[in-house]
Amino acid sequence: MQEFHLHLVSDSTGETVTLLARACLVQFDDIQVREHLWPMVRTVDQVREVMERIREQPGFVIFTLVDEKNRLALEEGCRMNQIPCIPVLDPVVAALGAYLNAKSRPRPGGQHAMDQEYFNRIEAMQFALAHDDGQMTHELRNADVVLVGVSRTSKTPTCIYLANRGIKAANIPYVPGCPLPEELFLKDGPAVVGLTNDPKRLIEIRRQRLRFLDQDPDTDYVDEEAVKEEVNSARRLFTENEWPTINVSRRSIEETAATILQHLARLQGEDDTS
Repeated sequence: MQEFHLHLVSDSTGETVTLLARACLVQFDDIQVREHLWPMVRTVDQVREVMERIREQPGFVIFTLVDEKNRLALEEGCRMNQIPCIPVLDPVVAALGAYLNAKSRPRPGGQHAMDQEYFNRIEAMQFALAHDDGQMTHELRNADVVLVGVSRTSKTPTCIYLANRGIKAANIPYVPGCPLPEELFLKDGPAVVGLTNDPKRLIEIRRQRLRFLDQDPDTDYVDEEAVKEEVNSARRLFTENEWPTINVSRRSIEETAATILQHLARLQGEDDTS
């Protein structure tokens, strides 16, 4: 197992450089990374402070600094200490500039501007929290999408992730024998997506949850036959109502959300052509 230090330097929150770095790191096997994030680096003095820390634990440096003075200070510091550093946004910005025949203007943290898109995300986040786990079902018509699924199918975190993309998402737990809100079955109601899981995987997750809560593990909640019937009942419901169904057993929340976004885009396209 090869271990190394990875320094991520950003003039904003560090979200972009972190995601880019992790997307690259998963392409390598047998490595162990000690990740150091240095966000909100916007002055030369801050760059020098970061360089001191990098010198203490040298490794690989990836940065997203748009201010020219700060970039030069970091690159010069790395060069003098023979530390490799990569400006990951440069190739994309340069290619866009050439294609658009336009010059870029440095805007540290520009992607986090408090514009209308930002406020739409905040509104979507508030909506997801207010309509979590079957709350305020009388407002489901206002949702962009409603996730329906048995317990422990990642409904809540998926809704939160969608909210960060500006999507108003609510979620409803499916419990056999308990009626679902009538708003889900209306022709002019919100888009509905069913979430399911493999029974064995679901039982593992639920047992972990019960242990965490220090509750009795011998219940129908984790009984194999009961869980199988619960999952099958949910699938029948989804099929009867022609709701798209996503098996989350081997999907990350990001992958599940991406599939939902594709579904919503298709629905939008159908509406535009109707």
